[in-house]
Amino acid sequence: MTTHVKALRAKDVTVTRRSRPKRDFTERGFEIKFERRLTEEELMEFSAENDHLRIEEDKNGKIIIIPPVDFDGGIREGRALGYLFNWWFSYQKGEVFSPNAGFKLLDSSTRSPDAAWVSAERLATVSKAERKKFARIAPDFVIEVRSTSDRLNKLKKKMTDTWMKNGVRLAWLIDPIAEKAFIYRQDGSMEEINGFDNVLSGEDVCPGLTLNLASLRI
Repeated sequence: MTTHVKALRAKDVTVTRRSRPKRDFTERGFEIKFERRLTEEELMEFSAENDHLRIEEDKNGKIIIIPPVDFDGGIREGRALGYLFNWWFSYQKGEVFSPNAGFKLLDSSTRSPDAAWVSAERLATVSKAERKKFARIAPDFVIEVRSTSDRLNKLKKKMTDTWMKNGVRLAWLIDPIAEKAFIYRQDGSMEEINGFDNVLSGEDVCPGLTLNLASLRI
């Protein structure tokens, strides 16, 4: 990695804190803008050297540093991913991805959902070389689970402007704080589910997948 990327010198970057002024930045994360956009190789190396954090890149080349979630948030993310994996284990089509997987999307951003599934049809378009880096593909289905450090409006914007605009067919945004869920569909519609006494469905994208929201109560 070049010194320009590795050192993160103040003259090379602009840091935008996503937290309130007196809050420790590690609670909410922050954003970095380099003087030039990182190459894909530099982004991968930078991510590897900071593997305790989730690192994403928006469509303008801004690096988004996302700190680890809190204890309860980790439990909820794990349970949501578990539902998806158990469904895949029976379905045996496509592949399920963990929160550490980065997807290079059509708008040039590199993003990571809390859980994702990619169909066999889309996987067939990924070359062997791309499997060793951020594949240029959008998941068919994604799950995002709000943690205490997440701002709901930012997550909603990510669902519409990042996932759905780049070809995701179905997406769930689950908010355990307010006990709500938001379902985003390929046709542009959004459905709000109020209360965790409900079950989400994978519909025709992930047929047979269900998630009992009550299981995310901690």
